[in-house]
Formats: sequence, C-alpha cells, structure tokens
Amino acid sequence: MNFLPIEIEEYIEKYTQNESDVLTKLNRDTYANVLQPRMIAGRLQGQILAMLSKMIRPKIILEVGTFTGYSAICLAQGLQTGGTLHTIDINEELEDMIKKYIRKAGLESRIKTYIGNAKKIIPDIAGPYDIVYIDADKENYSNYYDLVFDKVKPGGFIIADNVLWNGNVVKPESEMDEETKSIVKYCKKVHADSRVEHVIFPVRDGLMVARKK
Repeated sequence: MNFLPIEIEEYIEKYTQNESDVLTKLNRDTYANVLQPRMIAGRLQGQILAMLSKMIRPKIILEVGTFTGYSAICLAQGLQTGGTLHTIDINEELEDMIKKYIRKAGLESRIKTYIGNAKKIIPDIAGPYDIVYIDADKENYSNYYDLVFDKVKPGGFIIADNVLWNGNVVKPESEMDEETKSIVKYCKKVHADSRVEHVIFPVRDGLMVARKK
C-alpha cells in the first residue's frame, strides 16, 4: 500500500500527531485478532481523515465500510455539536468490537452503526450528507456513489479509499482483476462527472476526494 521510500514514511510518521490511546489499542487489537488487518485506516490516514473532518465541520457523515471502527472514530472528531456519523458494514462478526471501541472513545451517542448490505441500508439514512467516506467492496464503489450523490449537500464531499489499489490500477487491463477494474471504473466515473471537483491524494493506498459543486 505504501509507495514512498521507507525513510520518508518514517519522517512523515515522526512529525504527524500521535493517535489517541483508544485508537492505539484498536489498532493492536485489529492486528492481533482480525483477518486482513491492513484494511484498518491506521495512524497517518486516520489523522488525515480527522483533519479533513475538522476542516469541514460536518453535521452528518455517512461511512460505507466500518471494518473495526478506526476511521469512524477519526471522522467523528470533526462533527458539529449534535452531529451524527452513520457507518455501515456487512460483517456481523465485527459488530461487538466496533461498538466496544466506539464506547471506549466516548462516541456512542454520535456514531450509529448498521450491519448489513449497504445498498439496502443507504436509502433509509436521511441526508443531507456533509461527508461520505467509501471504503467497502470495490466492485460497488460506483453504485455507492450513485446511491449517495443526490443526498450529498452542495459543497459536500465524497471520499473514496484505495483508489490506487496497491499500484494495480496502472497495469494493462488484461492483467487487472475485477476489483482493480472496478476501482478504475470509479475513478473514470468521478473524473467525467461535471457535478464535482476532484483530486486523488497519494496517501497510503490513495484517497479520491470529490467535492459536489
């Protein structure tokens, strides 16, 4: 996932604000007990998400893909008073862990969790959304974009993770798997959408940030 020289990565980590004790424990717990722990946002990306949220000051955040709750806890740091983060994951085995760390972070009144198929759940979550963070099954990125777009407020943001997909997005199409093709399709879709301004941040595995005009 990392494309920078290790010395630069270490320098960035050295001068990036430390994560909270709760996030440190969640990171360790994830790596010790959960399959594919590298899916966790981690310290650098988590601090970037927290900073973006604090800059935007959202009232409503929708997250598609909770995993163990690290990114939800980070994004919730910028919520306005009375704001809510809605986060959806399909893996019911992670529900207890997610709720445990949300509670430890003191955010149980600000983060609402959902377990199930996001395509079925999203239509029932009222907007307008200030931020949508997409970090779930790559094959449905474009579908999630379409599902949320009308409920994103003008000036709101759609942020998609993993848009560099470990560098696989620049391979010849004949060598791409379906997940990679879906990521490229998503990037092309956003790039062609005149309703948004957009940029890819080469952070970790790539964040595509689209701002609705």
